[in-house]
Amino acid sequence: MKRRWIMVELEDTCDTHIVPRLRKVIDGEDKGGITEAVGWKGGGGFRYYHLAPSLIEIDRWGNRIISQKYNPAMLAEAMCKHLGFVYAPSQKPKDYWQHGHSSESDFIYVTTASLTAAALRAISEDVGPKRTLLVCCKAFDAKAGSFDNLTCKKIPQAVLANCEWGRDDYSLNIAKLPERGDEPDAEPDTMPAKGRKPKKPRDTTPSLFDKEG
Repeated sequence: MKRRWIMVELEDTCDTHIVPRLRKVIDGEDKGGITEAVGWKGGGGFRYYHLAPSLIEIDRWGNRIISQKYNPAMLAEAMCKHLGFVYAPSQKPKDYWQHGHSSESDFIYVTTASLTAAALRAISEDVGPKRTLLVCCKAFDAKAGSFDNLTCKKIPQAVLANCEWGRDDYSLNIAKLPERGDEPDAEPDTMPAKGRKPKKPRDTTPSLFDKEG
């Protein structure tokens, strides 16, 4: 039927019912559903993925922190996904800082360490003048623009900025369409200008790693 679809199942029925049924459909052995009505003879395929645990968890003080279920490799892969990089860690020891890339010369490095100015200077020298690097770390001791080829971000704030929190309703807010011939009521204070996205409310959630004061 030329359909492409995604299915999410959180129960064991995925292994006991869904996957066996899909295999029968692919092999042309399934007789249920609309198989006979559409003359299905088999074919197609599917990919089976396991959901990862939540990247962020709440500690005893109510702070959002990186989940302890994540090892360094999982964290680096998650950060690449959230920040738009391709996860592709280098296997060369000298390129330890290459955890992913967005282009041939732009890379990302993820570490849970707090980086001093001396450590960042050493990383900057390893990266070189012809490449750029996004450094995601627990904390860093350097002013913005200190290194031309480095951009530093703290985690988990770098992740939190790309997530939505405190919502339990993701339904679309569809306005009632006007009747034919009626003019829609303009709402200049809430409607964004054409070609411009509405501003998101400022996130006032304090970062776990922000310095007080």
